[in-house]
Amino acid sequence: MKGRVIVTVLGSDKSGIVASVSKKLCELKGNIIDITQTIFDKELFAMIMLVDLADSTLEFDEFKKEFKSIENELNLKIYVQHEDIFKAMHRI
Repeated sequence: MKGRVIVTVLGSDKSGIVASVSKKLCELKGNIIDITQTIFDKELFAMIMLVDLADSTLEFDEFKKEFKSIENELNLKIYVQHEDIFKAMHRI
């Protein structure tokens, strides 16, 4: 798969979220271009990553499925969207 994706992570704040998602991206040959994260009301963790997949060999659906184990292990919700879809959804 070529191009860039937006990876959004939501859930209760806990140790290891950034490390787990970053490690998985590295395994999948994704390069983190930009990352932002915050914690709302001392509890809700939110992170958005812009990831380049130029070196990844997985199809988009396979790439998305790779995050299910992290979602289950850390009780998170992880969304993966093509960059163009993300931009179109957030255009006013």
